[in-house]
Amino acid sequence: MPDAVILSAVRTPIAVAFKGSLVNTPAEPLAELVVTQALERSGLDAADVDDIVLAESMYGGGDLARHAAVAAGMPRVPGQAVNRHCAASLTAVGNAAGSIRAGMDTVVIAGGVQSTSLMPQLTWRVPGSEDTRQGMPPTFPFSEGVNDDVSINVGWNTAQEAGLSREDVDAWAVRSHERAVAAIDAGAFDDEIVPVETHGPDGLPFTFSTDEGPRRGSSVEKLATLKPLHPEIEGFSVTAGNASGINDAAAAMVIASAEFAADRGVTPLATIRAWASIGVEPARTGMGAVEVIPLALERASLTVDDVDLWEINEAFASVPLAACRLLDIDEEKVNVFGSGCSLGHPVAATGARMITTLTHELRRRGGGVGVAAMCAGGGQGGAVVIEVPAP
Repeated sequence: MPDAVILSAVRTPIAVAFKGSLVNTPAEPLAELVVTQALERSGLDAADVDDIVLAESMYGGGDLARHAAVAAGMPRVPGQAVNRHCAASLTAVGNAAGSIRAGMDTVVIAGGVQSTSLMPQLTWRVPGSEDTRQGMPPTFPFSEGVNDDVSINVGWNTAQEAGLSREDVDAWAVRSHERAVAAIDAGAFDDEIVPVETHGPDGLPFTFSTDEGPRRGSSVEKLATLKPLHPEIEGFSVTAGNASGINDAAAAMVIASAEFAADRGVTPLATIRAWASIGVEPARTGMGAVEVIPLALERASLTVDDVDLWEINEAFASVPLAACRLLDIDEEKVNVFGSGCSLGHPVAATGARMITTLTHELRRRGGGVGVAAMCAGGGQGGAVVIEVPAP
């Protein structure tokens, strides 16, 4: 089977939802922007593209990938929408790579788009009554007797299973902000970020080019003053400070067969070695990353010790910290530029954002193996393994 290689990888800056810089930018132009820019940076033409696979989560239907294909001048390219909650864009990348390795497609653009600020709000009737509600209805069941608050299922249950204290998760969250701020100041994201031309509430245009979630001056002392989300539970450790933000962003990459890239004289940025998805009990949602990492590494014929850099999404700080403790992962290799607690978690775009960041940073470091992994809503986990060649 041909290798599936990444020829380009881009993302928008990540905005705070509802009050940030992308509050007036719908998902459709975000999708068009990252697809167009990924294609332009790949060195390929629109006529080379066989398909576009974009993740979308809680967006209310439609097919952003098809919209992007038409808007980007590729009307003969179809488009596939993928939804696996938080791990959706990891799945989009895996689906694209699988189609290429199977010989069905040669070039696929894959990624994800999240416009939480402008996602549709639904109205639905409560079963067995005349009561109607508006918002986003429950989309998956948790186990009987288990509170369906994600802070419990993802954050608190994970901390309990891994033996993590409030001090542990707060310290991880502070480190996330420190690393993200340092990365921004050093220009570490410059190669991957595509600025967004948008407009503010006053109607005036501006260019959005810097992640706006990381907080300067964050400290363990400050986080310790935040109230837990469930003060009625003794020892509950999840706060707004050690959980991810609610965000808007998009990310995309061009994936092609290695043979096609060679024929076109295009040097790949990375090779996609393996990918995996897994289900866990909904009450153990936060353990999805812990459970899926060994499976993805096995499929790549690698071990934890073979991995040079990790991106393990901070849906809650307890998630990557649990993976480090339970899988014996070196914490210094994980989320070196921050993650969900600082950069934010634009749900459908996060997986592709993580792969994009891994790809560019591994290239700066002279190559190596990277793993992007995360838990996902309803008791799931997803992971993608990439390898960046030495120059």
